Amino acid sequence: MPDGFDWPEDPRKVSPEVQLLIEAEFRKRYDNGATIRGLMEESGRSFGYVRRRLVATGVTFRPRGGNMRPSPRSAGSGPRAPR
Repeated sequence: MPDGFDWPEDPRKVSPEVQLLIEAEFRKRYDNGATIRGLMEESGRSFGYVRRRLVATGVTFRPRGGNMRPSPRSAGSGPRAPR
């Protein structure tokens, strides 16, 4: 794992202290640009688990869907080619 964080094997068997460490790690990585799906793959946890842990930290989620700026082609003026 990057940054040397060792994810516990079974999230149901972690102490409250370890749970706080997991939440802090998720928060740090999310704030540094990681996606929920990326965190899911890195940690071996489900999407819902990662999202719930981020909610517990009070994170403000980024908008869904990635880059929503119009592409130069769709923003340009003029007629479009027929399909």
